[in-house]
Amino acid sequence: MSVIERFFNRALALLRSQRDQNLQWQLSRHQDAAQLRHERALAEQQLAAELTKRAQQLAHELAVVEARQASELAMVKIQCKQELKDYQQYLQSLDKLKDSLRQSHAHLPEAVAFTIHHHAKQLLNRMWEAGDEQEKLKVEMQLLRFMTAVHEDSQLALSDAGQQRALPEKTLAFLDAEQP
Repeated sequence: MSVIERFFNRALALLRSQRDQNLQWQLSRHQDAAQLRHERALAEQQLAAELTKRAQQLAHELAVVEARQASELAMVKIQCKQELKDYQQYLQSLDKLKDSLRQSHAHLPEAVAFTIHHHAKQLLNRMWEAGDEQEKLKVEMQLLRFMTAVHEDSQLALSDAGQQRALPEKTLAFLDAEQP
């Protein structure tokens, strides 16, 4: 045999030997590889199941939040409608108070009655627009005291029908006290 043949035979033998060792190694690890593939498939199934479960939980939580927000929105809408109705009733009440003032003080210039009415509306608007509950209560009490003063002046003027009081003194004193 020539050198080249021997060289090829040895190279071939070496190659076969390497392939045999590789095949032996694969055969010896076949069980481990199969187990790893099985464990990987199980892990993927568990992960998929966990993701599905978590997606369902999140969908449920989202539905609960949406329902809660929808009910809160409905409540806010109802409250806003009621507040608007209350505001309208306040304005009607102020108009009646202005009319009462004009009736009880017929000699009073109309501009004074409108000024008193305007001041009451300003107090009402300040009360309505107050962001802080304490401020709202404070302005509400001012409005209540003011309306009480106007009412008392009207009642006094009507009870003293023969004397016809010249001016609504309590109301004007209230306005003067509020000036800076």
